Amino acid sequence: MATVKFLYGAICLIAFSWGRLPGSNLLSIARAEIGVREATNCNDGVRVEEYLAAVGLKRGDKYCAAYVSWCFKKAGYSAPRTGWCPALFPKDKLVKEPFPGCAFGLYFPSLKRVAHVGFVERIRGKYCVTIEGNTNPEGSREGGGVFRRMRYRKTISKYANWL
Repeated sequence: MATVKFLYGAICLIAFSWGRLPGSNLLSIARAEIGVREATNCNDGVRVEEYLAAVGLKRGDKYCAAYVSWCFKKAGYSAPRTGWCPALFPKDKLVKEPFPGCAFGLYFPSLKRVAHVGFVERIRGKYCVTIEGNTNPEGSREGGGVFRRMRYRKTISKYANWL
């Protein structure tokens, strides 16, 4: 009988706390933005400009990092607040393994830096399902909106825990 009560208690605790797992509110906000599109494919449009304004950038600027920062702000986090991709990966925030809600960064050798970022939504084997701003279904960093993507984990250079 004690075992049954313990298991029932554990199940109730898990069910009660499910929506309160770190990153769950953040990812809900990020998911709600999937499908936002640029107005004229020039890093513009009402919602895109909200992302940019959240970090002090102007219409037309690249916004993948601004989108990430905007989501954190909407979820009630005080940081990060940046439109610069490399700034999302300070040493004290780096993690080796991805998890839902962490930021990821793609390194571009031609720029010698992380130049595209987004969120890890879930892990699927050797892949990360991601949510990204300023991309497209093909995965460009010069995209047309907010999309869900599947990225091979070996192509991702950094993960950061801001939760």
